[in-house]
Order: sequence, then C-alpha cells, then structure tokens
Amino acid sequence: MSSPSEKTLLIVDDEPDVRNFLAACAEDADFKVVTAVDGEDALAKVQSVNPDLMTLDMVMPKKSGLKVLKELRSMQKYAELPVIVITAHAGDELGSEDIKKIYTTFSGGNAPKVTLEKPITPDKLIRAIAEILGVDLGVPAEKTKTSAPPHDIASMLAGADFETLAKVRELLTEQSSKGRGALS
Repeated sequence: MSSPSEKTLLIVDDEPDVRNFLAACAEDADFKVVTAVDGEDALAKVQSVNPDLMTLDMVMPKKSGLKVLKELRSMQKYAELPVIVITAHAGDELGSEDIKKIYTTFSGGNAPKVTLEKPITPDKLIRAIAEILGVDLGVPAEKTKTSAPPHDIASMLAGADFETLAKVRELLTEQSSKGRGALS
C-alpha cells in the first residue's frame, strides 16, 4: 500500500467554503491537493497536474460535473481516473438527473467510484479516498475523524461555563471572518 503523501488529489467545487473544507480535510490526511474552481478549470488542471483522484461537484458554472466527466472519459489518459462525485443536489431537480445520467452513461472503470452527499464529514471523505486509492492511512479508522459529531459538540458545550463559551464564540467569530466558517 502507498501512503497519502504519494497521491495527488484534484478537488473541484465552485463554492470556496466547500472547496477549502475538502482540501483541508485531504491535506490534514497528508494528501497532495490541487483545487479547481469550476469545470473548465478542472479540465485544464487535470492535464497539468495528472492527479490520482478527482472529487467533482455536479452543479457548477461554465461546465457541469457531467460535462467534465464526459470530456475526461473521452481522453484515453483520463478514461479511468477515479472520481468521487460530491454534491448537495443528488435528490433535487438541479442534480438528480445528472446523477442518473452519470450512472447510465458510464460503466465499469469509467463510472464514478462513489457519490457523497453534502454535507460530508472529513472521516467519510478520507476513508473513501483511501479505499479507492489503496492508501494506508497509518491509523485505525476511528482515529481519522477530525471533528466531533454535532451531538457530541452540543453535549460538550452544555456543560461549559460562561467564560469557556465566550472563548468558543470568539474563536468561531474569528474563523468565520477568515472565511473558514461552518459550511451550510
């Protein structure tokens, strides 16, 4: 098995918060990361970077994820590039038809390896990437979690004193102003 530091990922999403979140999760797991802001950017970067895996948003300006995947699969070099579709629209009119088209149009090694719905947890993302690439994370699966589930956070905060809560609020406000706030 290879290590994450030997693998390069191309993270494609038009939403900066989502793109930065996915990139940070992958970088924290020691993967090399390159990002693309839309479908056209993704097609340019895939050729210059030659990634080992691509995460691909479905609903984007300029070129949708479906169009990007069609173009990738038409290039012999990228016909079987592992792709993880990450979308918030798997069940609505914006993306459900594209998801259906992907799995009816592409088969075998050409189909996306997995579809993950937003919001996505760091653990789910990293485990999917590691499994697809045959990467050894070097830690048991339960140690790859980089954030507590919301109910755990709520229970921790419920027992906190006023001063601690004020510090948490200050940190969250600081992070939000830096563009690293919670994803919605």
